[in-house]
Amino acid sequence: MNMVWHTVEHLHTWLEAANDRPPEQETLLRVLKLSEEVGEVAQAVIGATGQNPRKGTTHTWQDVESELCDVIVTAMVALRTLNPDARQVFEEHLRGVAARSR
Repeated sequence: MNMVWHTVEHLHTWLEAANDRPPEQETLLRVLKLSEEVGEVAQAVIGATGQNPRKGTTHTWQDVESELCDVIVTAMVALRTLNPDARQVFEEHLRGVAARSR
């Protein structure tokens, strides 16, 4: 298992240990967490471009990169929550995406 999926598994185990909700509810909340993370990407882009004149430039493009990484990690953990074989599911999906782009 490579470092990425090892870390995803670690995060999943850590979240499971701290969880006291029914599994169905926890799964839904982990998927919904993606919306929060995507919103943080939008906030960082707005801040990096100075789109809000009242606030000015509040973020950097490195902040945007960091928030995008949070989206990716959150999605991977959500996928792992849905399916213990998340790595295989993702790799198969990625192969399909790659094939469509040729």
